[in-house]
Amino acid sequence: MDQLALIAAVLFATAVFIPLSTKINVPWPVLVTLFGIVLAAIPQVPQVYVDPDLILPLVLPPLLYAAARKTSWRFWAANARPILLLAVALVMVTTAAVAYVASAVVPGISLAGAVALGALVSPPDPVAATAIAAKLNLPRRLVSMLEGEGLFNDVAALVLYQVAIAAVVGGSLTPGQAATRLLLAAGLAVVVGFGFGWGFTRLIALLGSADPRPQVLLSVLAPTATYVMAEELHGSGVLAVLIYTLYSVSRPVDAADAHGRLTTDTFWSMTQTLVTGIAFGLVGLEFQTAFEAIGARWTSLVGETVAVVGVVVVVRLLYLLPSVLLAKRFYQRLQAGALDDALSGRSASRRLQRQRDTDVPIGWRETVVVWWAGMRGVATVALALAIPTVTDDGTPFPARDRILFIAFSVVLVTLVLQGLTLPTVVKLLGVRPSARDNDEAEAVLAERAAHAAAEALNRLQDERDFGVEVWDRLNAFPTDLLVRLNAQLSSDSQHTSRTGKASDRADFLIGLRQMLSAAREELLTARSERGVDPLLIDQLVRRLDLYSLPALPATERDLTGQPDSTQ
Repeated sequence: MDQLALIAAVLFATAVFIPLSTKINVPWPVLVTLFGIVLAAIPQVPQVYVDPDLILPLVLPPLLYAAARKTSWRFWAANARPILLLAVALVMVTTAAVAYVASAVVPGISLAGAVALGALVSPPDPVAATAIAAKLNLPRRLVSMLEGEGLFNDVAALVLYQVAIAAVVGGSLTPGQAATRLLLAAGLAVVVGFGFGWGFTRLIALLGSADPRPQVLLSVLAPTATYVMAEELHGSGVLAVLIYTLYSVSRPVDAADAHGRLTTDTFWSMTQTLVTGIAFGLVGLEFQTAFEAIGARWTSLVGETVAVVGVVVVVRLLYLLPSVLLAKRFYQRLQAGALDDALSGRSASRRLQRQRDTDVPIGWRETVVVWWAGMRGVATVALALAIPTVTDDGTPFPARDRILFIAFSVVLVTLVLQGLTLPTVVKLLGVRPSARDNDEAEAVLAERAAHAAAEALNRLQDERDFGVEVWDRLNAFPTDLLVRLNAQLSSDSQHTSRTGKASDRADFLIGLRQMLSAAREELLTARSERGVDPLLIDQLVRRLDLYSLPALPATERDLTGQPDSTQ
C-alpha cells in the first residue's frame, strides 16, 4: 500500500464515518483518527511520510479560511475579550506550566526544549474544535468562542515554538529578541493579510459573476498564497490568513449572484470535509512515527507523559474558572450601569448592546463544555514533526524522541478521550442554545428582508405596468417570504406555474428577481452590523438563493442544481 492508496483509504473512511457518526453519536473526526491508528498498527501498511514543511501550508490555510468566512469583523469584535483571553493568554499560561513540569520530569530535555514542547501542545486544534462542536447543537456564543480560539491560538503558539526551537538549535535568544520577533510577525501578517485581501477582492470583482468557477478557484488559491507569503517574510501565516478572510468577507458582494454563492458554499463545504478527513487520518497514521522513534522504551515514558497530559487538561480548567468569575462581575457592572442610566434618564442602549454582544461562558455548565472541548490535533502533530533532528553544531536535538512521543500522546488522549465523551458531557449538562433567542433574531431579520422586498416592488411598479394578476401575486410575495424565512423552504415552483401568457411570466420573473435581490441585499448588509450572527445571516441568504433557483435561466439551473425536497 503506497502513500496515495493510504490517502484514498482515509477518504473512503471519511465518507463512511460521516453518516455513521450521526447514528452512533460519535464525532466523525475521532473515528477517522482511530481508523488511522488501526492502519498504522498493520505491519503491511508502510509508514506515511509527509514533509513537515508542507503540512501547515497545505492544511491550515483552507481550514482556517473555511472557518473564518463564517464570521465577520463585527462579530469577532463583540467576542474579542474572551477570544483573546483563550487564544493568547491561555496559550502562554499552558506553555509555561508544561515547560516547568517537563523540565523537571523529562530526562535530557533543555529549558528551551521544554518551552517548545509546551508551545506545541498548548493550542487546541481549530479543526478538531469546530468540526466536533458544530455537530453538538451548542449555543452559538460557545461555538464562536471555540472557533475564535482555534483561529488565534496558533499565532501565539507558533511564535513561542519558533523562538524556543531557535534557542535550542542556534543558541540562546533574549526576551527582547523574542518580543521583537512576536511584534514583527504580527505586523507583517496584518500587512500581508490586508494586501492580499485588497488585491484578490478587486481581481474577483473584475472577473465578474457570470461564471462562478474563477471566483471559486481564486478563493482556493488566495488563503494558501497569503499564508506562504507571510511565512516567507517571517510573519505569522495563520494571522495573515485570518486577516485576509475577514477583509474579503466584509467587502460588498453582488446580492443577485445566487448561483455564485451556492456554488462557492457547496465547494467549500466539500473542501473542508476533504481536508479535515485527510488531516485527522494523518494524525492517526503519524502515531506510528512516534512509536517507532521510541521503540521498546515507550513504557518508561508513561509517567512523564501522564504528567504533561494532566497539566494540559487541568491548567485549562483552572484558567477558565476565574475567567468566568470575572465575566460575571463584568455582566453585573453592565447591568448596574444600564439601570443607573435608565433611572437618570440617560440612554442605556449602548450598555445593553455591549452586554448582549459580549459572548462568554457565564455558567459553570458552559465553562465545563469549553474546558472539555480543548482538544489537540493537526497543529500539534505538524509542529512536533517539524522539530529539527540536529542543532547547528551537529549534535542531536535534546530529547527529540521523547518530545514527539509526549506530544502525540497529548493528541491521542485529548482528541479521542475528550472527543468521544464530549457529546455525553453536553447531554448530561443540558447545554443547549436558546430557541427563543434564535427565533426572535430570525424573525427580526425575516421582517427586514420582507420589508426590503416590498420597497423594491414599489419602486419597480413606477417603472413597469404590471397586469392585475401579476401585481396581486407579486404583492403577496413579501408576506409569503416572511413565512418562508422562518421555516424550512419547500422546493415547489408554484410561484412560476400559474402564469398564463408569456409576457405575464416574464413580468412576474422580473419582479421576483428584483424583490429577492433586495431581500438578500438587506440581509447581507445586516451581516456586518454589530450583534448580528453571521451564521444566521448565511442560513437565511441560502434559503433565498435556493428559493430563487426556479427563476434562474435554464443553463444556470443545470450548473447549480435544483433544491431537493429537504431544503
